[in-house]
Amino acid sequence: MSDLKARFEAAIAASKDLSERPDNMTLLKIYALYKQASSGAPTDPRPGFSDMVGRAKWDAWNALKDKSQDEAMQDYIALIESLS
Repeated sequence: MSDLKARFEAAIAASKDLSERPDNMTLLKIYALYKQASSGAPTDPRPGFSDMVGRAKWDAWNALKDKSQDEAMQDYIALIESLS
């Protein structure tokens, strides 16, 4: 496993042990960076109007579609470290 991947996995584990629950915008950013780092750009269609949470998550993830998976991993690690 590469060093970046190992640090990403450690950041995922650390995200579950944060002392405070982040605000909703930060949670969306965490989600979007995680999805981009682990899956790449979204391929599913945008959720419908009645799924407001799903739309917000999809929109946050889709905003990162041009970011590489390695860049997303680095940003995810940095964000989790800043919250710890």
